[in-house]
Amino acid sequence: MDAVILFPAIDLKDGKCVRLQQGDMARATVFNHDPAQQAAQFESQGFRYLHIVDLDGAFAGKPVNAHAVERILEAVGMPVQLGGGIRDLAGVAAWLEKGITRVILGTAAVRDPAFVKEAARRFPGRVAVGIDARDGRVAVEGWAETSDLEATELARRFEDAGVAAIIYTDIARDGLLKGLNLDATIALADAVSIPVIASGGLASLDDVKALLEPRAAKLEGAITGRALYDGRLDPRAALALVAGLPA
Repeated sequence: MDAVILFPAIDLKDGKCVRLQQGDMARATVFNHDPAQQAAQFESQGFRYLHIVDLDGAFAGKPVNAHAVERILEAVGMPVQLGGGIRDLAGVAAWLEKGITRVILGTAAVRDPAFVKEAARRFPGRVAVGIDARDGRVAVEGWAETSDLEATELARRFEDAGVAAIIYTDIARDGLLKGLNLDATIALADAVSIPVIASGGLASLDDVKALLEPRAAKLEGAITGRALYDGRLDPRAALALVAGLPA
């Protein structure tokens, strides 16, 4: 496996860069009114892959913050993965053509797995599946609904589909700085051959260190949001750690 990737997160609501607590749109904190400026800052700090979620799009079932995403693409040169409201092949193709490196399909993975598999077949290496779980059960529609589907069961459905990665989010920890749920994330990674990215709760350098432990070797990386915005995670120290360099 290549070096662990730390993905700084930009969550878009009403064109602004926000962080939610446990996916609750009513518990949003605005951290930057200019998402493109925030993205450029992340790139200048040394991050090499950006994670974006169109929160409004996830609820609406269609892209809502497209203009903000396009401005981010103009502002940075690093790869960008995007999720939220992408529900058909035309939407996947449009974003890839605009410069998104890979799209993340979440609700669609539950509602229309055939579409996800077709997208992964048509665009090899450029489709990721977002699995957002509450108590081990998959949540959809911007986390507003919880299904009866277990996270591992859903992941296994895409085992041979050519999916580039699975982004596993523990909703109970998201935005609360409680630390990554590595036990559940590693268990998922052990159940499939698809690379898995941890998301939800990354709070400090200790979480980054835990990603480098042998038991986490199958993980592609982790997404970091509030800890960066709050200043609890020093970008320089975190990136030096994953690169094996002195901070």
